[in-house]
Amino acid sequence: MNFVEELKWRGMIADMMPGTEEQLQKEMTSAYVGIDPTADSLHIGHLVSVMMLKHFQRAGHRPIALVGGATGMIGDPSMKSAERNLLDEETLRHNQDCIKKQLAKFLDFDSEAPNAAKLVNNYDWMKNYSFLNFIRDIGKHITVNYMMAKDSVKKRLSRDSSVGMSFTEFSYQLLQGYDFMYLYEHEGCRLQMGGSDQWGNITTGTELIRRKLGGEAYALTCPLITKADGGKFGKTESGNVWLDRRYTSPYKFYQFWLNVSDADAAKYIKIFTDLPQEEIETLVKEQEAAPHLRPLQKRLAKEVTIMVHSEEDYNAAVEASNILFGNSTSETLKHLDEQTLLDVFKGVPQFEVSREDINVGVKAIELFTDKAAIFPSKGEMRKLVQSGGVSVNKEKLTSQDLIIDNSFLLDEKYLLVQRGKKNYYLLIVK
Repeated sequence: MNFVEELKWRGMIADMMPGTEEQLQKEMTSAYVGIDPTADSLHIGHLVSVMMLKHFQRAGHRPIALVGGATGMIGDPSMKSAERNLLDEETLRHNQDCIKKQLAKFLDFDSEAPNAAKLVNNYDWMKNYSFLNFIRDIGKHITVNYMMAKDSVKKRLSRDSSVGMSFTEFSYQLLQGYDFMYLYEHEGCRLQMGGSDQWGNITTGTELIRRKLGGEAYALTCPLITKADGGKFGKTESGNVWLDRRYTSPYKFYQFWLNVSDADAAKYIKIFTDLPQEEIETLVKEQEAAPHLRPLQKRLAKEVTIMVHSEEDYNAAVEASNILFGNSTSETLKHLDEQTLLDVFKGVPQFEVSREDINVGVKAIELFTDKAAIFPSKGEMRKLVQSGGVSVNKEKLTSQDLIIDNSFLLDEKYLLVQRGKKNYYLLIVK
């Protein structure tokens, strides 16, 4: 597999330094991507560079994931309008451990193969490096003129001259450049990859390696991913789409990919899966022939959900989707965990009812009219029950006098009522 050719057809190359492809064809090469450790989970914005490392390893090369423990304490000015909060070492170490577990789903860290992936943290080589030694050994090789010419610096300075840019942030590209040089010397790393906003920082590293060591190193960046409508990729109303289920449930994660536009699905399936070109082309043709069936979105959502979570989580997400839009059963509903249940029915009308009423048992007609105003009148409820239009927990309600008690509760506190085909109500017992 030719790594550069693979990335080209997937639309994953923005800039590439001359000689990069020749280096990769010549021998097994080590390359690294830097990951910001400011949270204890990656989000889908990180997935592009992680997929680059995954393809890199598939092509027989050696991927290195660098957790920026030191640089995370400073903050990269690229594409940012303000400085970020600084983290302590304990938090950074915790975040690093969590990130490695997530990366292990994409990269092989544990095999005996020569191209087994490696995780490093730049805090390990920066923590004992004195400021005086750093500016003597590294700072003298890169001029201020060179640093000021970088787009990330120019944009930041022109955007808001009143706030300006601290020396701490200005020094970021020197630190990232030193990371590349350190990995070049200690890990034989010849290539750094990242988003196109990192081009300036990456080329500072190649320049430092050339000036200080007389060595040859390379840079490759991928485009920043946007949505077809120009909106920011990976952002929803509730914020980032995270890989950790504590922050984004597998159901919500699956729904994010399922609901992307046709144009985005055709682009994302190349970037966020490792499906071969022929298979993707077939899916694109299927989509063009029957866009209402959404084969691209369904396959994209399946591949990414299984890769990040598991096949079991994917199947559960599909079942959960069918509760709202398909002919699912009460059994499916009972198997949902509480978070998924709440995610599925987020936005439907909710009513709180007394646990005392449920403990002793209450007639359905009283519960759904007097205790919770699902029906405006008992007469209207009677008519709909007689015509088979009322369900409780996805089972048809055959009598308005059925006693509802604790045995009906989902997760011991919820009751799902359906009025007609599309109207759902969630009763919460408190």
